[in-house]
Amino acid sequence: MTEQFGKDPLHGVTLEQIINSLVACYGWDGLGHCIEIDCFNNHPTLKSSLKFLRKTPWARKKVENLYLDMALHEREKRDKW
Repeated sequence: MTEQFGKDPLHGVTLEQIINSLVACYGWDGLGHCIEIDCFNNHPTLKSSLKFLRKTPWARKKVENLYLDMALHEREKRDKW
């Protein structure tokens, strides 16, 4: 992800990258707690999550928003140092 948030902060970031980053940060359990959808809470896998999120715009938006919040928080943390 670029260092600046432009008009589209998700430009160039794939859904797979987003999910992998969120899982690395929160784990599947934490992600399922933040966004309560079955693909994160019932036998979660990257493949099943991608399939569901590509077909479900409202859920994808929640995932993208959580990713942006996480990225912004990490950026603020990094800027403090």
